[in-house]
Amino acid sequence: MLFLATAISGLAAGAAYALVGLTTLMTYRFVAVINFAQTSVGAMGAFVMADLWGNGTSLWLALPIGVLLAAVLNLAIGAVLITWFADGTTVVKTAVTISLFTALIALGGRFFNAQDPRTLPAPFESAAVHVAGVAVTWLVVVTVLAAIALTFASSWVLQRTRLGLRLRALSDRPKTAELIGVPSGPIAMLVWAGSGALTALALILVAPLFPADFETLAMLATGAFAAALVGSFRSFPLTLAGGLVIGALQGSLNSISELQPYRGAVPLLFILAAVLWTNRSARWEAPAQA
Repeated sequence: MLFLATAISGLAAGAAYALVGLTTLMTYRFVAVINFAQTSVGAMGAFVMADLWGNGTSLWLALPIGVLLAAVLNLAIGAVLITWFADGTTVVKTAVTISLFTALIALGGRFFNAQDPRTLPAPFESAAVHVAGVAVTWLVVVTVLAAIALTFASSWVLQRTRLGLRLRALSDRPKTAELIGVPSGPIAMLVWAGSGALTALALILVAPLFPADFETLAMLATGAFAAALVGSFRSFPLTLAGGLVIGALQGSLNSISELQPYRGAVPLLFILAAVLWTNRSARWEAPAQA
């Protein structure tokens, strides 16, 4: 029973990994950039919202301000990449976002001191249902449903809409897309702003699950990238499943005292396994191509 309870509690963290992994995958699928800075951008929005709310600003005003800040900040990152690194390789663009991630972590540590933890709203702490005698909170239900909704919405936009067709063209053949009149700049900016806003919303939603300091929230990038790697940076449903499995496995380790100290290594193990599996598959395919 304890194992089931801890696994269910871990689903909320898993949904957090899935949500952020999905927004990261969106950026990659739509504009062909792996944005390592995305969680630090979302954390900036979440903590600005927390500061405003903690100083007496209405939540309904503080929330859109924090989300808007994350959207603008991610938009600025996108503008930097489009303006100065449009012809750069994926490795170069990724290196730029890693550098920006490091800079944002430093800024977040400076402005949101870990010694002065913030309080973020936690409206979903009450129990929603009971499964086999285990209470499932509304936070678990809402985060899992939000991750499922984002998965289906992203897949639908990409596969069923004119905008999705243009996004696929920009990601796969950017030069060709521009030649046939696809407005690459505005569409890319929309993706950057939207992914920043969605990441901030996701982190605000799941923030009560984690210690209330900036670095912890920003470092959810590890779990998010593990989830995206499970989906091979291609599949939205597999990214969702990867995030949920990682979270549930992390949660279940809380029921085993000997393994509890190592629960933080679970996303890293998934990253390692995904990388090894990808390389192994490539070696399998090599003889067939010869």
